[in-house]
Amino acid sequence: MIAWAGRLIVFFGAAHTILALTLERALRYAGDWFTGSLWHDDLSAMSPANSALWLSVDSFGIPLVLVGLTILWLDRRGLTPPSFIAPVIGAWTALGALIMPLTPWPIMAVATGLLIAGSRRTARAQAPVGSS
Repeated sequence: MIAWAGRLIVFFGAAHTILALTLERALRYAGDWFTGSLWHDDLSAMSPANSALWLSVDSFGIPLVLVGLTILWLDRRGLTPPSFIAPVIGAWTALGALIMPLTPWPIMAVATGLLIAGSRRTARAQAPVGSS
Protein backbone atom coordinates (compact mmCIF):
# COMPACT_ATOMS: atom_id res chain seq x y z
CA MET A 1 0.00 0.00 0.00
CA ILE A 2 2.78 2.42 0.86
CA ALA A 3 4.49 1.77 -2.48
CA TRP A 4 1.25 2.44 -4.37
CA ALA A 5 0.80 5.67 -2.43
CA GLY A 6 4.31 6.75 -3.43
CA ARG A 7 3.68 5.84 -7.07
CA LEU A 8 0.42 7.80 -7.15
CA ILE A 9 2.09 10.85 -5.62
CA VAL A 10 4.92 10.67 -8.17
CA PHE A 11 2.38 10.27 -10.97
CA PHE A 12 0.29 13.22 -9.79
CA GLY A 13 3.28 15.55 -9.45
CA ALA A 14 4.83 14.53 -12.76
CA ALA A 15 1.52 14.66 -14.64
CA HIS A 16 0.76 18.12 -13.26
CA THR A 17 4.11 19.52 -14.33
CA ILE A 18 4.24 17.81 -17.74
CA LEU A 19 0.63 18.64 -18.62
CA ALA A 20 1.09 22.26 -17.58
CA LEU A 21 4.16 22.55 -19.79
CA THR A 22 2.54 20.83 -22.79
CA LEU A 23 -1.26 20.77 -22.74
CA GLU A 24 -1.54 24.18 -21.07
CA ARG A 25 1.36 25.38 -23.24
CA ALA A 26 3.30 26.96 -20.38
CA LEU A 27 6.57 26.05 -22.08
CA ARG A 28 5.96 28.73 -24.72
CA TYR A 29 6.95 31.30 -22.07
CA ALA A 30 10.33 29.71 -21.32
CA GLY A 31 12.09 32.53 -23.14
CA ASP A 32 10.53 35.05 -20.76
CA TRP A 33 11.53 32.94 -17.75
CA PHE A 34 15.22 32.96 -18.62
CA THR A 35 15.64 36.56 -19.83
CA GLY A 36 14.70 38.35 -16.61
CA SER A 37 11.26 39.40 -17.85
CA LEU A 38 9.67 38.26 -14.61
CA TRP A 39 12.04 40.00 -12.21
CA HIS A 40 9.80 43.01 -11.79
CA ASP A 41 6.48 41.31 -12.45
CA ASP A 42 3.63 42.16 -10.09
CA LEU A 43 2.58 38.96 -8.30
CA SER A 44 -0.87 40.37 -7.55
CA ALA A 45 -1.47 40.94 -11.27
CA MET A 46 0.53 38.14 -12.83
CA SER A 47 1.55 38.27 -16.44
CA PRO A 48 0.77 35.21 -18.57
CA ALA A 49 4.45 34.22 -18.42
CA ASN A 50 4.51 34.41 -14.61
CA SER A 51 1.25 32.50 -14.33
CA ALA A 52 2.63 29.80 -16.63
CA LEU A 53 5.77 29.55 -14.48
CA TRP A 54 3.75 29.07 -11.28
CA LEU A 55 1.45 26.55 -12.98
CA SER A 56 4.34 24.41 -14.20
CA VAL A 57 7.95 24.60 -13.07
CA ASP A 58 7.37 26.47 -9.80
CA SER A 59 4.20 24.54 -8.88
CA PHE A 60 3.83 21.80 -6.30
CA GLY A 61 4.41 19.18 -9.02
CA ILE A 62 8.16 18.75 -8.68
CA PRO A 63 8.15 18.70 -4.85
CA LEU A 64 5.37 16.09 -4.98
CA VAL A 65 7.53 13.92 -7.22
CA LEU A 66 10.28 14.18 -4.59
CA VAL A 67 7.87 13.30 -1.75
CA GLY A 68 6.59 10.30 -3.70
CA LEU A 69 10.11 9.12 -4.55
CA THR A 70 11.12 9.50 -0.89
CA ILE A 71 8.14 7.37 0.17
CA LEU A 72 9.16 4.71 -2.38
CA TRP A 73 12.78 4.89 -1.22
CA LEU A 74 11.75 4.41 2.41
CA ASP A 75 9.41 1.55 1.52
CA ARG A 76 12.11 -0.32 -0.44
CA ARG A 77 14.27 -0.20 2.67
CA GLY A 78 11.52 -1.48 4.93
CA LEU A 79 11.04 1.89 6.61
CA THR A 80 7.64 3.42 7.26
CA PRO A 81 7.28 7.04 6.15
CA PRO A 82 6.96 9.54 9.02
CA SER A 83 3.43 9.68 10.41
CA PHE A 84 3.02 13.41 9.69
CA ILE A 85 3.24 13.06 5.89
CA ALA A 86 -0.16 11.45 5.23
CA PRO A 87 -2.28 13.84 7.34
CA VAL A 88 -0.55 16.91 5.93
CA ILE A 89 -1.01 15.70 2.34
CA GLY A 90 -4.59 14.77 3.20
CA ALA A 91 -5.39 18.18 4.65
CA TRP A 92 -3.77 19.93 1.69
CA THR A 93 -5.76 17.71 -0.70
CA ALA A 94 -9.02 18.45 1.14
CA LEU A 95 -8.33 22.19 1.00
CA GLY A 96 -7.62 21.97 -2.71
CA ALA A 97 -10.81 19.95 -3.24
CA LEU A 98 -12.87 22.61 -1.45
CA ILE A 99 -11.34 25.43 -3.47
CA MET A 100 -11.35 23.67 -6.86
CA PRO A 101 -13.59 20.60 -6.81
CA LEU A 102 -13.25 19.89 -10.54
CA THR A 103 -9.59 18.89 -10.41
CA PRO A 104 -7.98 15.45 -10.08
CA TRP A 105 -7.67 15.72 -6.28
CA PRO A 106 -9.18 12.22 -5.80
CA ILE A 107 -5.85 10.76 -6.92
CA MET A 108 -4.15 12.40 -3.95
CA ALA A 109 -7.01 11.38 -1.65
CA VAL A 110 -6.49 7.73 -2.66
CA ALA A 111 -2.72 8.10 -2.17
CA THR A 112 -3.33 9.57 1.30
CA GLY A 113 -5.66 6.71 2.23
CA LEU A 114 -3.17 4.11 1.02
CA LEU A 115 -0.36 5.79 2.93
CA ILE A 116 -2.39 5.90 6.16
CA ALA A 117 -3.57 2.28 5.78
CA GLY A 118 -0.10 1.03 4.87
CA SER A 119 1.52 2.86 7.78
CA ARG A 120 -1.04 1.47 10.23
CA ARG A 121 -0.61 -2.05 8.87
CA THR A 122 3.15 -1.76 9.26
CA ALA A 123 2.80 -0.41 12.80
CA ARG A 124 0.53 -3.33 13.77
CA ALA A 125 2.93 -5.84 12.22
CA GLN A 126 5.86 -4.35 14.14
CA ALA A 127 4.01 -4.10 17.49
CA PRO A 128 5.41 -6.33 20.23
CA VAL A 129 3.42 -9.48 20.92
CA GLY A 130 0.90 -8.94 23.72
CA SER A 131 0.70 -5.17 23.36
CA SER A 132 -2.75 -3.64 23.00
